[in-house]
Amino acid sequence: MGLLDILFGRTKPVAPDLDQLFGLPSAAVTLEASAGFRPTGSGAVCFATVEGAVFEQTHREVQALLDADAEREGRPVRLARDDYGYSWLVSTRKPDDLPELVNDLHAVNSAMEVNGFGPQLLCSLAGFEDDAGRRLALVYLYKRGTFYPFAPLAGTAERRDNPLELRVKAALTNDLRIEQDLGRWFPLWGAPGL
Repeated sequence: MGLLDILFGRTKPVAPDLDQLFGLPSAAVTLEASAGFRPTGSGAVCFATVEGAVFEQTHREVQALLDADAEREGRPVRLARDDYGYSWLVSTRKPDDLPELVNDLHAVNSAMEVNGFGPQLLCSLAGFEDDAGRRLALVYLYKRGTFYPFAPLAGTAERRDNPLELRVKAALTNDLRIEQDLGRWFPLWGAPGL
């Protein structure tokens, strides 16, 4: 970082650390003990929409890699698009298979990065739910290397449960690298896997 960067307040972007995803299983234990949320078995990787033969080849590689898991039931990963024009590679596992889901998310992110799609990667999420049916996602911001909770309110048009998100933030501070800038806790309305 140079003198002009310091004077103009520019900071060097944090290098993505996909290994941070492996903290999710221990965070899930804390999340269940402190707030009653358990994994749903759904997760997804979000990226800016990519077209072309290279992306199709990457998608086939990810599919083949995850198909190699003999324990898996159903399709390993499906491609979905949301109403905002973003693409999602969605993985579904049994709810108690969070470590395997994390491996899936890591594999998808790694394959995208290795094949030159790292700049298009935006975030990854793992879904959680409590006994009352409230949904929660732990979202990993690829370009920041941090997590944040996203809790949409059920039955409402794009409203979120901010008090719950702040409670989850406080509970997981020792388990995950939590994003401190609340302005970066972007809503993921209609996200597949949530």
